[in-house]
Amino acid sequence: MKRRALFIGGTGTISSAITAALAKSEQWELTLLNRGSNDSEVPAGVKVLHADIRGDETALQQLLEAEGTWDVVADFIAFSTSDVERDIRLFSGRTKQYFFISSASAYGKPVINYTITESTPLHNKHWEYSRQKAACEAILMEAFRSTGFPVTIVRPSHTYGPKSIPVAIHGTKGSWQVIDRIRQGKAVLVHGDGTSLWTLTHNTDFAKGFIGLMGNQHAVGESFHITGSESLTWNQIFQTIADALGVELNACHVPSEWLASTGQYDLEGSLLGDKAHSVVFDCTKLTRLVPDFTTSVRFDQGVRQALDYILSHEECRKPDPEFDAWCDKVVDAVAACRKQLDNLI
Repeated sequence: MKRRALFIGGTGTISSAITAALAKSEQWELTLLNRGSNDSEVPAGVKVLHADIRGDETALQQLLEAEGTWDVVADFIAFSTSDVERDIRLFSGRTKQYFFISSASAYGKPVINYTITESTPLHNKHWEYSRQKAACEAILMEAFRSTGFPVTIVRPSHTYGPKSIPVAIHGTKGSWQVIDRIRQGKAVLVHGDGTSLWTLTHNTDFAKGFIGLMGNQHAVGESFHITGSESLTWNQIFQTIADALGVELNACHVPSEWLASTGQYDLEGSLLGDKAHSVVFDCTKLTRLVPDFTTSVRFDQGVRQALDYILSHEECRKPDPEFDAWCDKVVDAVAACRKQLDNLI
């Protein structure tokens, strides 16, 4: 008999790869609970319940009661303490394992040791998003200790997929404008001197680790990061993207503190609270429970796969003239500073 899983969300960058893998599984029967805005992306064989998890809780209770119980429930769109408090009310007694998708950005920055384990303290003074994730973890672990709520916490770190290119700095419309600047030979902002290490994870690799933890009772009451094994400098990351596009990279290195001080695009959180620091993850805890976990998609392979998709799907290419103009202003300011420094010599 197949085990039953319920995903809240299930069509995002991280969750879509898990959904696709489970749709082919002979061990799992998968249901998605979402508003139905991305039904066209749901694989055949996956059931969809149309509801807003942030809607009327009484109606949700009735819907869930009609569906019975699940072996696994995973919420991919829980970001606040009120979200997980609601989930505890909804799913206590209804699942054997509840997954909370936290974030590796919740680890303390700057890191004491660039090699991060699950016991690295959760403390991010720069990013409210990360503090909220850590607060959610605390509530869920207290529920586990006090009532046995069967939580498993996973912490992704910059997971990307076949429709996205991971970059450090982008506007409100995603990474396309950065890719287009590289294509045009325009200067691309690279924080710091570009030599800090960063870990990128393809969503299909993340899915392997996640599925390996599903239904694993040894994972209940525990936290795991699921990350790739390849760490690159930001210079290497941008060079890999340029190589895949077949163009020369025109990098403009800017101190992270300068970028954050502009007050634009939440760069204090995403840079000073995350990407400005070297991070390498020790996945020993994960591999003890999922011995066959390995990552198989190198970044250069993932980038080419994503570019093939993006360049052939117009909906993935969203111009962001506001961000483009801001980049030009920063580049001009850096050039002016360099000219002033040259005049001092």
